[in-house]
Amino acid sequence: MTTLITGGAGFIGGHTVLAFLDRGEIPIVLDDLSTGIREAVPPNVPFFVGDVGDTELVSRLIRNHRIDAILHFAAKIVVPESVVDPLKYYFANTVKTHALLQTAVRGKVRRFVFSSSAAVYGNPSSTPVDETAHPAPLSPYGMSKLMSEYMLIDTSAACNLRHVILRYFNVAGADPAGRLGQSTPGATHLIKVALETALRRRPYMNIYGSDYPTPDGTCVRDYVHVSDLARAHLAALDYLRNGGGSRTLNCGYGRGYSVREVVDAVRMVAGVDFETRQAPRRAGDPASIVANSDQLVSLGWKPELNDLPKMIEHACNWEKKLASVERTARGQPSGVVDVAGNASHAPAVP
Repeated sequence: MTTLITGGAGFIGGHTVLAFLDRGEIPIVLDDLSTGIREAVPPNVPFFVGDVGDTELVSRLIRNHRIDAILHFAAKIVVPESVVDPLKYYFANTVKTHALLQTAVRGKVRRFVFSSSAAVYGNPSSTPVDETAHPAPLSPYGMSKLMSEYMLIDTSAACNLRHVILRYFNVAGADPAGRLGQSTPGATHLIKVALETALRRRPYMNIYGSDYPTPDGTCVRDYVHVSDLARAHLAALDYLRNGGGSRTLNCGYGRGYSVREVVDAVRMVAGVDFETRQAPRRAGDPASIVANSDQLVSLGWKPELNDLPKMIEHACNWEKKLASVERTARGQPSGVVDVAGNASHAPAVP
């Protein structure tokens, strides 16, 4: 039997594909390449370009490849964009998840791991937050994920489908072996933006909000290494394969860092200073959110990369690799420093 990974050409899905391969298991990948990178998927992994809402395509994949589990990553993820264009997010994240679930049930898929988000909690009343906290999303992105959670829970109760919902916190880092990293053009992840600025691919970076009720006035987040997160999906799938019941689980390290602390850590790791500018708060950003992940640990998840400087180092190595590929494509020597004022992006390195 085989696992289908939707969004497997993206940042988190792509690292999960690598985690499967590292333990000798080959999944099937479905991605529409709207944000994913084709080169992120190794050539020995069956890859299909298509939409998770395409019921005919997904049905064919389930039937032809004997799919018995789905790991669903495909989604839109930019919180401020969801505030501006909520219908885009409800369609991509909720309506298409409905179609995928419907196809999975008809195809007799028995296991489903859903990529959710700490955004479902909004501004929790206490932190670290555990899975019993009342969800109160501050953005259409968070609400679109929560609505999908409810659909999955109700579907599991009505059908022979067991699931794990993983609510993960801020994802960072890159594959320690240098095989993959965050390559999506225009990505908004804090560490990536800070590194692009440190490497002179941006002239400066904005810090959004300085008046939050946090020690230094900037948002506090729990950063989890993408490779540890990929292994969390394997732990969730193994739990379901071993007969485990449906669960909702947090994935984070239980330690929060402010935006300013992250920026200072990037400066230290990169060994350069860079300009930051103060900007107004962004809609949909909670002040502070940190995970209690005890339940996921009890399932067998063993974080190995719980170290902010190490996460930044891995991401920095990847950004340098992207910059080298881009310079080579432009015909510049690989040692030339790119001092372009605007952000630029290269395709992923296989």
